[in-house]
Amino acid sequence: MSDLATPGKSVLTLRIVAPKHSLLKVELNALTLQIRHHEEQYRAGTPEIPDAVFDELMDRYSELATQLELPEDERIDRKPGAEHTEGFHTAEHRIPMLSLEKLSPNKRGGDGEYLPIGGQLEAWFDRRRQDLGLSEGAPLSVVIEPKIDGVSLSLHYEAGSLRRAVTRGDGERGDDVTRQVVASRAVPTKIGIKGALEIRGELYWPREAFDEHNRDLERQGHELIANPRNGCAGLIKRKDPTGLEAFSLSSFLYQVAWSEYVALPATQLELLHTLEDAGAPVYLSEVFRANFPVDAIRYCASYELKRSNLPFEIDGMVIKIDDLRTWARLGSTGHHPHWGIAYKFPPERKATKLHAIVVSVGKSGKLTPNAQLEPVHLSGTTVSRASLHNFVELARKDVREGDTVYVEKAGDIIPQVVKVKFDERPNNTHSYPKPERCPECNTPVLEEDIFLYCPNPACPEQIRERLVHFGSRRAMDIDGMGEALVDQLVSKLGVTSPDQIYSLTSAQLETLERMGKKSADNLVLGIEMSKSRGLARVLHALAIRHVGATMADDLANHFGTAAELLAFAKRYSEGDESAIEQVAPEKGSGAIAGLARKSADSIFRELDSISLRNVFGGLARACVSLESRTARVQAVEGIAGKTFVLTGTLPTLSRDEAGNLIRLAGGKVTGSVSNKTHYVVAGAEPGSKLEKAVHLGLSILDEAAFLKLLGR
Repeated sequence: MSDLATPGKSVLTLRIVAPKHSLLKVELNALTLQIRHHEEQYRAGTPEIPDAVFDELMDRYSELATQLELPEDERIDRKPGAEHTEGFHTAEHRIPMLSLEKLSPNKRGGDGEYLPIGGQLEAWFDRRRQDLGLSEGAPLSVVIEPKIDGVSLSLHYEAGSLRRAVTRGDGERGDDVTRQVVASRAVPTKIGIKGALEIRGELYWPREAFDEHNRDLERQGHELIANPRNGCAGLIKRKDPTGLEAFSLSSFLYQVAWSEYVALPATQLELLHTLEDAGAPVYLSEVFRANFPVDAIRYCASYELKRSNLPFEIDGMVIKIDDLRTWARLGSTGHHPHWGIAYKFPPERKATKLHAIVVSVGKSGKLTPNAQLEPVHLSGTTVSRASLHNFVELARKDVREGDTVYVEKAGDIIPQVVKVKFDERPNNTHSYPKPERCPECNTPVLEEDIFLYCPNPACPEQIRERLVHFGSRRAMDIDGMGEALVDQLVSKLGVTSPDQIYSLTSAQLETLERMGKKSADNLVLGIEMSKSRGLARVLHALAIRHVGATMADDLANHFGTAAELLAFAKRYSEGDESAIEQVAPEKGSGAIAGLARKSADSIFRELDSISLRNVFGGLARACVSLESRTARVQAVEGIAGKTFVLTGTLPTLSRDEAGNLIRLAGGKVTGSVSNKTHYVVAGAEPGSKLEKAVHLGLSILDEAAFLKLLGR
């Protein structure tokens, strides 16, 4: 076999005549798309692959980028990943909030051979000894703490009170989630330390509370949350924090990034005791101190046996130099501090036979390859099916029918095929071809980024998936409308569109299997109750591509009614420049936060389609509420008819909340300052908009003056 057809390089086998350099470039480009997609999914709290698999993608990317001599400023592995969520204000970290370097089983040495974890930690110890002027082999005191698998937070306290909570973000700036963190009751709003300081820690979802929530989802036939970390990230990025305390989120705090007028101890171990004495939640009971790498590795490895018995999820251990006075001297790279390193636990991984690759069609028409496996017991359950994610990932791994593959679970819940055992590959196997037609309806597929879609809204599998989604908890929340019932609605009652659900009767439903009169009456009652959910829930329920729960809220709040939204969609899809400029301008932000031109084109084109207009018509005839549940506009003198610009971070209001107050009072919010601006509402870190407002002599309000103008 030629080196151009090396197992694991599926792109190479497809383009055997191309120069090797070109083939590596193709693989690098494919990896770039994959990594960016998985970073977006991670930020959204819906990752498709385990952390270990993502690390493998990054390791291979780094290897190729170095081999191809990609310029430093173009390499995505040299930049901290941005974790900003639209609709949240960002705040700058006074001290960069960097991620830790990882001890990786995939790391190679200069000779190309894999380096054992112990050798990597020994090398890290050697570098730190050199940095600190210690002799070779000298003891270097480190503390080892469990690595909580949660959401990293920066907490700013002044005079003992919590002033601001910010996510890691890109390491330089993060999202301000103060309202969400306070509402969750996961961190103390008061501590026994005066002065000012920034405490860093991890917000997490305790295992018992998370498991109970997933059991509720399972009982209702809804999709499970992959793991506590993803669930916690999703909760803390809710724009409306109401009810967050019910999820029992918690936290551990472990670092002081900076302080003013605060006397702090000299070591990390003593600092944890100080935080505990001040009322901060810390994890002290099993923090271990070591002086040599062999002892540190031994403790990390032994702790893996304890992880299943802990009340919270951990994904490894953190090794930190104990002497805090050395941290500033040790410095950092652009991505990692030098004072610490992470030991990641390897996930449970087992080999099994892959019998077949089957393609499923989702509610938005996305085609996803899945593996049918010889059943294997993994992390407490028997696995016979696993996701292959998308066809770029399938080709990158060169997974074939008949292969022996390694399987693991993302977050110990969702099975994934992570690797092929190439030395056991049978003869005469073939790469799985990228589908050209939908496997359900034979419609030619469309390709968008790394995904394939069936564009046919009448595709039988899309119909089924859309109906399941329509009745799901976060959509119209119709109790009892799970997959088994939807199958019967489609096959026996001929339901093909969401609006048809509202014409179902108890008599019709009683004819279905396992559906008695009481169950049928309850389902009809649930369907009737769902009519009042409002426009945002309807938009989310219709499975419009690029319209998740947040975008559905934004569209509903901006347009108010389905009639206004559909009228605008018609103007947009017909190329009305004023409509396009309103929501998706070439430069700057439009009226709807986070709506880019590409997404807007897709959303409004679909909203203007005949099929979706027919659904809205059917919903209207069934008396389903197609209005935003946000309060209607009531003009306030002094605001009605005026144009406002918001800048900076307000003490208690988010920018979205302030904007909604202005719109509900009859005012208008724009993104740029001009002579037509009546008021600029400015908070902390306002930027150039405030400077321009001062130059133009405009009226500038702080939050108190703004609320007074509103009559509050």
